[in-house]
Amino acid sequence: MGIKNTSDNIEEYIKRILAQAGMVELKRSELADVFQVVPSQINYVIKTRFTESRGYIVESKRGGRGYIRIGKIEFSDRHQMLSDLLTNVGESLSQPVFSDILQLLFDEKIISQREGELLLASASDAVLGTEAPRIRARMLRKILQQLDRKGN
Repeated sequence: MGIKNTSDNIEEYIKRILAQAGMVELKRSELADVFQVVPSQINYVIKTRFTESRGYIVESKRGGRGYIRIGKIEFSDRHQMLSDLLTNVGESLSQPVFSDILQLLFDEKIISQREGELLLASASDAVLGTEAPRIRARMLRKILQQLDRKGN
């Protein structure tokens, strides 16, 4: 197990609060004080680790009374989640977003860790070449369709 960095600790802290409350409202400056970092570090963690493709909704307001509101997207069932993901897959998909979606599928116990790792390896830019983003999007659509069929 690797050593956790500050971003990992901030992410873990926010996820703990989310697990208890379902939604969290934070002030950048207060959270930055708790972890003794600059507010931009908080922005980085929110922007990279609490994305829609990872299953979160983030609302943000800057200024003196600014806040960051984070909520976990709750789906009524597996079919709804897979359908929503399928609807939002565009014509191309970056490797990080593909990875985030696989992580969400793993977190929701729809795929195993091994399946996720195999899919990540086979969908890398190195394997897929210059058309990787388009191929990756097509792959994900087929994967989601297949998972939805197996779940019903």
